[in-house]
Amino acid sequence: MTSITDPNMSDRFTNAMEEIHNKHLKTYGEIIDTTTELCQSHRQLVKSALDTCLKKCKDDDMLFETIQTFKKDLEQINTSLKEKRHAISGMVSEIQQKEMQKDDIIQKIEKLREEQAKRKELIESQNKANKDRLRNLGKARLVFQDHLGMEIRTILGKTQLVKGEKLQFVFRNINPSDQDSAYVVTMGIREDGAYQIVSSDPVLECLPVLESRLQETNNLPAFLANVRKEFISQARR
Repeated sequence: MTSITDPNMSDRFTNAMEEIHNKHLKTYGEIIDTTTELCQSHRQLVKSALDTCLKKCKDDDMLFETIQTFKKDLEQINTSLKEKRHAISGMVSEIQQKEMQKDDIIQKIEKLREEQAKRKELIESQNKANKDRLRNLGKARLVFQDHLGMEIRTILGKTQLVKGEKLQFVFRNINPSDQDSAYVVTMGIREDGAYQIVSSDPVLECLPVLESRLQETNNLPAFLANVRKEFISQARR
């Protein structure tokens, strides 16, 4: 056994202790490296698991949205089918009603034909009355134009008030101080065949009364004679 008093003993002991210490440090370093590798591997495993979970959640969300879209589309299709069934039912009902109304339509057509025939008779009657009025105009022309110097003009009205063909009766020899001064009354025939006084120049306040009397009597010469008298009366005031 080596004596403790050996002078090399202290060095050998120190070297042995350093060797043991270095081995422990090496072992500790290996443990730290292993632990670090395990931590990194664990982090990668956790990250991979987290990514997988996130992707799964995203896929589940997309699948849920797709399911919701399909449900909405299905609801719209069902609604459309209900509307179409309702429309078809309405069309069938309408066809049935039209079939039921066929006789009524035929009766209405017959009634319209009868009314058209009556209207034709009325038009023919109005045409006859218009011809009578035209004859009266001819007589008035002879009486007033040839004997009293009255001029008859045909005009085409451009306004709503004077629409269609009208006649102007131009009276002269009214004012003693101006024999050529023109006094004018414009008239026409309404759709119902009645005379219509459009205007007079100068204005006669009694013209509506004279027009009403003309429509009652249908005597155009008398109307023109009364208009002439009123113009003469007004000119001498």
